[in-house]
Amino acid sequence: MKIFIIAIIVLLTGCSSGEKDKTPESNVALGENVFNQNCVSCHGSKGRGLAKDWKVKDENGNYPAPPLNGTAHTWHHSPSDLLYTINKGGGEMGGQMPGFEERLSEEEKLALLDYIYSLWPGEIQTKYDKRFK
Repeated sequence: MKIFIIAIIVLLTGCSSGEKDKTPESNVALGENVFNQNCVSCHGSKGRGLAKDWKVKDENGNYPAPPLNGTAHTWHHSPSDLLYTINKGGGEMGGQMPGFEERLSEEEKLALLDYIYSLWPGEIQTKYDKRFK
């Protein structure tokens, strides 16, 4: 009888509507895909940045896109601040980043944050977690 009950539980656990929570790994994979489609042209491969010095304005008076790999200031901002920047863009801060409020789903934006977080060294992740989680 116990085996029958265990078999039913296993069977029912495996039969779901497909609405299971995504794993952290799948969120990072989705975020990487979103990054590669929308962000890599300005923030560079793996978020390394493209500008020699992201703190110096370009010839048009705009700041270049900063690296997102933990070597710039991204990790100093809360998740809600980062989502605000993704939604509204970087114009308020003197940058040129467009807003993605209507272009990305909430799931894609959160996955993008997971991907950016995954680019940071462990030491930076620990500091971020202590500050914001």
